[in-house]
Amino acid sequence: MRYLLSLVLMVFATVTFAAEPEYRTLKMEIDIAKPAAEVWSKVGGYCDISKWLPLDCAITSGDGGVGTVRVLAGGRITEILVGMTDLSYGYTQPAKEGTFYNLYHGFMEARPVTDKTSKMVYTLVYDVSDKPDQAAKDADITRRRTAFEGALKKMKQLAEE
Repeated sequence: MRYLLSLVLMVFATVTFAAEPEYRTLKMEIDIAKPAAEVWSKVGGYCDISKWLPLDCAITSGDGGVGTVRVLAGGRITEILVGMTDLSYGYTQPAKEGTFYNLYHGFMEARPVTDKTSKMVYTLVYDVSDKPDQAAKDADITRRRTAFEGALKKMKQLAEE
């Protein structure tokens, strides 16, 4: 009986004291001196990520449309294409057994500004409630922002070559 009571209390405590989600949105963009369609043709393929981030990429299933799965970093990261247009795509990372699920989603778009210019827009949305304190949350956001702003600079470079 004592064991059962302890088990019930542990389950209750886990449910009761689980952190509320703290979703963060990071929106980053960079101006590019090329038309959006030309930019997208150089950096917008689903595995073009390996051109502008230091990650290997392989398509493991799908035909390049919605539902296509890519794996990055030697299989450490899995991402599923959940939406796309001619100049954009959105993806998510699935839950992994035994790890915190942060509901990570990314969206990348080549947005026309004029006939000859565009901007790349990259947006991330994810939950930081697994971080132990505000300093850790801020550090995680800074790390991701730095990485993706670097990626945007690389996209600009590739598109304007």
